[in-house]
Amino acid sequence: MTILTPTSKPVSSASLPDIPQGAAPAGLPDVATLSRLATAFFSAVPGSATPALASLGSGESLSAGLPLAAPALASASNPAPPGSPFAGPGGAGTGVPGLSLPQGKAAGANLLPSAPTHVLSLGNRVPALAPHAVSQNNAPDSVASAAPALEPRFGGAALGVGVPDVAQRDQPAASPFYFLRDAGASSGAGRELPLPSHDVPTAEPLGLPSIDELRSFGSVSGLERAVSAGGEPDRTGSFYFLDNARAPYSNEHLPRAGSAHPPFDVNAIRRDFPILQERVNGRQLVWFDNAATTQKPQSVIDRLSYFYAHENSNIHRAAHALAGRATDAYEGARDTVRRFIGAASPEEIIFVRGTTEGINLIAKTWGVQNVGEGDEIIVSHLEHHANIVPWQQLAAQKGATLRVIPVDDSGQVRLDEYQKLLNSRTKIVSVTQVSNALGTVVPVQEIVAMAHRAGARALVDGAQSVSHMRVNVQEIDADFFVFSGHKLFGPTGIGVVYGKRDLLEDMPPWQGGGNMIADVTFERTVFQAPPNRFEAGTGNIADAVGLGAAIDYVTRVGIENIGRYEHDLLAYATSVLQPVPGVRLIGTAKDKASVLSFVLKGYETEEVGQALNEEGIAVRSGHHCAQPILRHFGVEATVRPSLAFYNTCDEVDRLVSVVRRLSSRR
Repeated sequence: MTILTPTSKPVSSASLPDIPQGAAPAGLPDVATLSRLATAFFSAVPGSATPALASLGSGESLSAGLPLAAPALASASNPAPPGSPFAGPGGAGTGVPGLSLPQGKAAGANLLPSAPTHVLSLGNRVPALAPHAVSQNNAPDSVASAAPALEPRFGGAALGVGVPDVAQRDQPAASPFYFLRDAGASSGAGRELPLPSHDVPTAEPLGLPSIDELRSFGSVSGLERAVSAGGEPDRTGSFYFLDNARAPYSNEHLPRAGSAHPPFDVNAIRRDFPILQERVNGRQLVWFDNAATTQKPQSVIDRLSYFYAHENSNIHRAAHALAGRATDAYEGARDTVRRFIGAASPEEIIFVRGTTEGINLIAKTWGVQNVGEGDEIIVSHLEHHANIVPWQQLAAQKGATLRVIPVDDSGQVRLDEYQKLLNSRTKIVSVTQVSNALGTVVPVQEIVAMAHRAGARALVDGAQSVSHMRVNVQEIDADFFVFSGHKLFGPTGIGVVYGKRDLLEDMPPWQGGGNMIADVTFERTVFQAPPNRFEAGTGNIADAVGLGAAIDYVTRVGIENIGRYEHDLLAYATSVLQPVPGVRLIGTAKDKASVLSFVLKGYETEEVGQALNEEGIAVRSGHHCAQPILRHFGVEATVRPSLAFYNTCDEVDRLVSVVRRLSSRR
């Protein structure tokens, strides 16, 4: 038998492996021989002399006497691009050499973050993985026609494509995810991809979603439609993280209030926060400084990285694709905030740098416009300096008076005394929902209702509340609500002002510049409607998008799950810290949220903080920008461990052991 090569050159016997003799019909080699030849061929270094079966026909024989120059082929590669949920350490390729997706050529192949993502963690990564190069009707931006001179707050929707061809309207929309677009093409549309059944191991022992939850995650409405039609749910070509996704920038597929969430597992949660693996002074970090700032899950970090890698642009009015992507991402984050706090409209959501800037905005716009000489402003004794100083400045500017709601011995506001402060001269009541220094949960709904009965407006500072409890601004009936992103597991430098639409419409802008104007001449300026009116200049676009990702993460975990876990953790921490000799807890209200303030007899707060830091435990020691309330309790500073849903009882025990050791020394 003779081997023929593409160049018809002889093959030396040294280049061929030993071929065992075996029976084969019609003179052909047996299967084992062909397998060995194929293995030798594909395992050879590209460009080296390699045995190959170039031609094998009836009557031809195998011989080991011809040299063969194999074509130079790329090594076997993984066709899934970096960041794909199907990419992994072991690869997900077909094993065919040279078969890879050229980055930047195959649609969608270069759109995912570069960090490898395990498929079981997709539930926490979907917003960061959505290919944002697709417009809102799922057409690639390469076929989009740009429209110049766009009105503000229009992005990909305006830059997007026209009405699809009539012939295409009845066709199912192509998936925006590159690894699904051709699914089923070879065997017909409608082929269901297999999922594990109940008789295989699942992720449930690790606290990850079960198979049923993975199937149903984000597709509740789709299942309901199928069941209501009297049939089985149609999962043809369905993936749990794509069901009901209207567009890459939409978060409509995320669970809503009252929907099922994966079982809460603190160890699974902790794996989402990379900084918790940090070591300080040789010890694993314990982050008990959450009231100052919270740590960020990997999905938020990925989303920020993705924005700068694929969407970075100024927003509004530009006639190019990246501006459309950035605008859609920014305005999508605004709508995410709206849903999270229960606002009626995205136009009621203003992005600012944080809670401090938000309160200043209100004081210097609505306050200057509506507070006059002899009027009164009410705050509580619990307030952070950011909710005291702007009102003091306004009162001094206008000749108004600042009134203070007192607190009882536990640190809770006294509603009876508050009622006595309200009168016809009261213009605004501004109170915190949760005290940053004591953790007291203030009954803001009652305070707002009492203010309204007196004809006053009400502002609620939610900086310390939104990460611990569900907030609905319409239920509270707050006229204004403010909070910061960095206390909600989001980036620093981004915050939110909510204001009722009618109030925002009547408020003057507080800064002038680009973005907030509709028309400018040297004689006059016409301002945009809210919220643009209050967002002069280039805003913090990327961090607004990051805040949206943080809210998505909290929503998936479930704010009620977070609240229950933190309540139990706080109760445990209180029970083990309070009995330590020399410890005095500051703030013992019945209703508290995740803050423990204490002093230790014989020690300055800085000494306790330093001793904890030596063991890798981060707490805040000082006055916490809330000097009036601490002085009410006769102290100038406290040690303040503040908890989040990624903290554990073991970490609490580490803190208490240090405090006990200090206590025993003095």
